[in-house]
Amino acid sequence: MILVSGDLVNPHRLLFELQKIDLLNQSLTGCLQPESIAAKITDGLVAKFDCAFARVWLVEPELARLRLIASSGLYTRLDGDFAIVPMGAYKVGKIAQHCIPFLSNQLANEPWVKDREWAIKHQICGFAGLPLTIEGEVIGVLAVFSKQTLEAEFLEALKVFCSSVAVTLNNAEQYHKEIRSRLNDREYRGIINTPLSEQLAQILSTIKITLVGTEKQLNIANTYILLKIAEELKINNCNYCRLTYTSERLYLEAILTTDCDRKTSIISSNIILVIKNFGGSFEASITNKKIGRVEISFPYEKKVGKSNYLSHREQQVIQLLAKGMRDREIAEKLFISDRTVKFHINNFMNKLNAKTRIQAIYYAYSQGWLN
Repeated sequence: MILVSGDLVNPHRLLFELQKIDLLNQSLTGCLQPESIAAKITDGLVAKFDCAFARVWLVEPELARLRLIASSGLYTRLDGDFAIVPMGAYKVGKIAQHCIPFLSNQLANEPWVKDREWAIKHQICGFAGLPLTIEGEVIGVLAVFSKQTLEAEFLEALKVFCSSVAVTLNNAEQYHKEIRSRLNDREYRGIINTPLSEQLAQILSTIKITLVGTEKQLNIANTYILLKIAEELKINNCNYCRLTYTSERLYLEAILTTDCDRKTSIISSNIILVIKNFGGSFEASITNKKIGRVEISFPYEKKVGKSNYLSHREQQVIQLLAKGMRDREIAEKLFISDRTVKFHINNFMNKLNAKTRIQAIYYAYSQGWLN
């Protein structure tokens, strides 16, 4: 529970703040990288709520410390004094350790403030630190600093926001864990050796698959996603399915009988996000409340030319990235700076024409660059 100096909450002002929070939540849609999600959060808090700066820390896997992954506003560097915060240390570490939100509108007078003169110089008076929790377990901390007094309505809206932020960040982290585990799953990798049409026919066993064009190889991720989509189509009584191979993309079209009255309900929202994250497109329509149509497309496996070969250092970085290491961990492992790690990541993503790190990992895997 957050106490706000006994101030009463104005319901109209609270509704206004919640509407801005909702817009910020919507900006996170389709993002599956924890660092990108956190950056959008801090950027949005600074832009929409006039915060001096905002930061997000995530708890490291060993639960002994927190790592700063996003900082916007007055400070944007991620390698400063508070880049790594031991659990229980400073106010951020205590918020994480005890899962107790904290706020103050007299920051310079707080005994725990490391540099009181800094707060006075920059006119920072408001501070709010809130734990990001999933089922009672802390996964991170969100902190905002303000030159104005933090109003009760904003803080109430911030509590609501932290609940959704924790879920979004946790889902992204779990998604990446699943992808990394799949890379080492022999049965999973084996699906690439059987034509997609045959695998779909096994799932949609009650209908015949129409095949147009010559089948081409997709990458493992796209194949797996399409099989998951077929399972959902089966549940929704699919009665027609067509695969069309064009020169650049594969299209899957399906007609089904469904009780859904919303087009996005035909395929789960999580799968739609994954489709778009891997360069695919998704369209759905309901002709009436019983007949639905779905069209999904994916690009073929990208061919990497000789000019796009990864350097030895780039291969080292992407190998460690595929193992689940974060930028700072990679930097420590290779004895280079965080900035250099990001430089190599940007380089190999450009070479592989990948929109996300996960795409880059799959393209590198398909070329035999990952063990």
